[in-house]
Amino acid sequence: MRAVDAVEIRGALARLRRSTGLPVAFGGLVEPGRRQVRISELSGTATPALSALAVTSGNGLGGRAVALARPCAVTDYSVSRQISHEYDAPVAAEGLRSVVAVPVVVRRRVRAVLYGALRTAQPLGDRTLGEAVQAARDVEQALVVREEAAELLAAARPRPERSGPAAGASGAAWEQVREAHAALRALAPRIADPTLRAELLDACALLTADTAPPSAVRLAPREVDVLACVAAGATNGLAAERLGVTAETVKAYLRSAMRKLGVRTRGQAVVAARRAGWLP
Repeated sequence: MRAVDAVEIRGALARLRRSTGLPVAFGGLVEPGRRQVRISELSGTATPALSALAVTSGNGLGGRAVALARPCAVTDYSVSRQISHEYDAPVAAEGLRSVVAVPVVVRRRVRAVLYGALRTAQPLGDRTLGEAVQAARDVEQALVVREEAAELLAAARPRPERSGPAAGASGAAWEQVREAHAALRALAPRIADPTLRAELLDACALLTADTAPPSAVRLAPREVDVLACVAAGATNGLAAERLGVTAETVKAYLRSAMRKLGVRTRGQAVVAARRAGWLP
């Protein structure tokens, strides 16, 4: 998982340089069980001075960003009175002067830090600072989605042999399965990693396995997504929010699914989809 997280940071640093024109960007993950960031991703650097540098919480610019859980910036790193100077040597070796550090905060915990830097002592400007913050928010969103997906997959995997409510699951337990199915279907389109997205959809298939004989009714993936949300009790508006579409789009998918299933109401559509094996 940390290797995948590092890939997210690498991509965010490349985007940050493109959007701002900053010559240097770097960053790394907070090490598990420790209040320090290990710099692992470098973009635009001219030396290895920053590679594998361990930045302790509270120390230097990045450590200050970790401790405060908010962006921090200095116009001239080596003489700034806002930060401590444990890392002046590697920063000077790379020739960095103006630097911004933005924490990646997931579930109220700092998970990584992204840096952007100039080799001249000048204010970075609101636009550059805003782009740096946005890059960190992009990483935060990716990590949140991945963790939610992993949690749902973990919840689904303990049920390898399932044949619907008749297999012994209580009504409440089966409702949890249906909620997990709806959440997985809603998460899948937001996953950029094709391998993880395929895992999610495989988990969805596990949750509907053996619930009914094969059906001649063919539903589109988004139609199943909408029906899964409806089955979990979501209104059109809530389904739209979960799936990242408009309420009108949800209505269109729902109408299409109802037509294919030969029913006239939302409730009938859910029942028909379950009988056809599309929903748990």
